Amino acid sequence: MERLSSDVLSSIIGDIYDCVLNPDGWAGVMTRITEAVDAAYTTIALASTAGNRGRFAAQSPWDPVQMRVLQEDYDFDAIPGLKAAIVGDIDTPVATLSHMSEAELQETPFFQNWAKPQGLREACITKFVHTPDRIGLMGCTTRASREVISIEEQRFLALLSPHLRRASMIGDLLDQARVTANLYRQALDHLAVPVVLTGANGKILHANGAADRMFSAQGPILSRNGLLQAQNLVTARALLEAIASAASEDASLGSRGIGLPISAPGQPPAVAYVLPLTEGTARAAFRPACAAVFVSTTTSSSPLPEAVLTALFDLTPAEARVLLRIGSGLSASKSALALGIGENTLKTHLNRIFAKTSTRRQADLVKLVSDIGTPLAPQ
Repeated sequence: MERLSSDVLSSIIGDIYDCVLNPDGWAGVMTRITEAVDAAYTTIALASTAGNRGRFAAQSPWDPVQMRVLQEDYDFDAIPGLKAAIVGDIDTPVATLSHMSEAELQETPFFQNWAKPQGLREACITKFVHTPDRIGLMGCTTRASREVISIEEQRFLALLSPHLRRASMIGDLLDQARVTANLYRQALDHLAVPVVLTGANGKILHANGAADRMFSAQGPILSRNGLLQAQNLVTARALLEAIASAASEDASLGSRGIGLPISAPGQPPAVAYVLPLTEGTARAAFRPACAAVFVSTTTSSSPLPEAVLTALFDLTPAEARVLLRIGSGLSASKSALALGIGENTLKTHLNRIFAKTSTRRQADLVKLVSDIGTPLAPQ
């Protein structure tokens, strides 16, 4: 399907990263996603983890009066399928009609009073950010005249989700007024957050003032022989892999490099985010550097422990939850009970975890979690 091709995917991902430097571009990105998945409109919403409502940070064109009604008159519980996306796994699209039948949907007050009068059918919602204090959601809503949202369309949205997360997290760390006024390297020196520009192999090409102070303090990221180096060996490998991927194509960066923990055990949480600096984009102002590494110590930019493990080892959300329990010292039987799964299911997850983390025993997993340190400590 041409509208869901790899070229379209890569192009939209590039536009997403350009929004880091130009937030005004988000509406255009939402329009492109709408066209790719044949939706009526697409939104990005942000919500506090303590609240029951969100606000649209960006959207493709749709009736502004109805969009205002949607935000003001309907909370999370009133919108079919929304709660399932919020409590579900990150980067996992949730289509309304995968959780209820068409007849059940059409009987809801939301459908009768809001969706049906506008000729709408169902939504597909993807959670792309989940931090201790914030949830980010992307929602695509379809017209009544088309078929249900396909598996292929859901897969396309799932591939976009990690890049939305990386862009939104890095955007949180930037002083947009300064960056918009001056895209050159000098602008980085006025940012409070450490930023390091690197080559494809991690060679440091430029470090702003905050990054130089970080190097002098010996952490949480180090400069060794002119190369960027994380203190934790597991993270160091993942960080260099993310930088190398950023040097190739936007799409190849995938979910790796998102929220990589870089603090040593006993240190305050610190997280690294990698932004590709692709030629032919607004980010090319920082070339010949291939990647920009942003370092955050703020709660709002720190991912949940499950997301950290997913980024480091390519675990599924279920595998990450098992690793957190086993890594904290719980026995297999107690871990299975805490997760509400059978012991045979837990053993299946463990075998996959052993393979992905190159470990062989539960004791190895306890040491692994301990070595990663603070970002995996209970919130």
